[in-house]
Amino acid sequence: MPLKELAERRNTLHRKSDAATVLRHALDDVQIGPVALVSSFGAESVVLLHLAAQVNKAVPVIFLDTEMLFPETLDYQRKLAGTLGLTDVRIITPNRNDVLHEDVDGLLHQADPDACCGLRKARPLELALQGFGGWITGRKQFQNGQRASLPLFEKDGARIKINPLAEWSSADLRGYMEDHKLPRHPLVAQGYPSIGCMPCTTRVGAGEDPRAGRWRNSEKTECGIHFENGRIVREGQAA
Repeated sequence: MPLKELAERRNTLHRKSDAATVLRHALDDVQIGPVALVSSFGAESVVLLHLAAQVNKAVPVIFLDTEMLFPETLDYQRKLAGTLGLTDVRIITPNRNDVLHEDVDGLLHQADPDACCGLRKARPLELALQGFGGWITGRKQFQNGQRASLPLFEKDGARIKINPLAEWSSADLRGYMEDHKLPRHPLVAQGYPSIGCMPCTTRVGAGEDPRAGRWRNSEKTECGIHFENGRIVREGQAA
C-alpha cells in the first residue's frame, strides 16, 4: 500500500483516538513496521516519553546529542530515562569525521545554521532511522503556523511519521505533567519554554511566543530533521 494512502487510512481510523491508543497501535502496526520514538528530552518531551513508557518501556528511543546541547539537557535525559524505566534509549551523535571536516571550530551554526542542523541532527537521524518503517514525534499543531494542520499520521519520505500529540494544547500538556507529577526540564523554570542547542536557544520574555528563543533574530523556525530521499526538507515542504 502506498505510504500516503496508509497514513490517510490511519488518520481516518484514529480520528477519535486518544494519544495512548495512537501510540499503542502504531507500535504494533505490521503495515508500518518497526517504529522508533525520536525525542529531544526538551521542555515538553516528558509527556510523550511517559505515554510511551506506559505502552512499552522497550520502545526504541532515539536521542540526538548534537554535542552542543545544554548540560542540563544531558543530565535530564539520563535521569528521566531512568525514572521512566526506558530500556532502549539510543544516544546518537554526529559523525566525527564530518564534524572535523565541516565544523572543526564549532562555529558553523553562526555562518549557516541550516547546515549545522543538517550535520548534527538531520543526517545522524536519517542513519539512526534505517531499518524503521515509522517514527514518533512530539510535534503539536499549536507550536507554530507551519504545524497548524499537522495530522496524526503522515508520509515522511520512505517512512510514516506519527504525531500522537498533534491535537494537544499547552493546557493539555501542563495538566498531564501535573496529574502524573512528572519531572520538568530544569531550564523551563529559568525562562526556556522551548529548548534546543545551547548556541541557538535564548530565554523567552513575558508575552513572547514559546518558540521565540529558538534561532532568535533569524527566519529559521525548524531544525530540519525532515528529509525526502536523503535531502533535508524544511517544515511544511515535505512531499
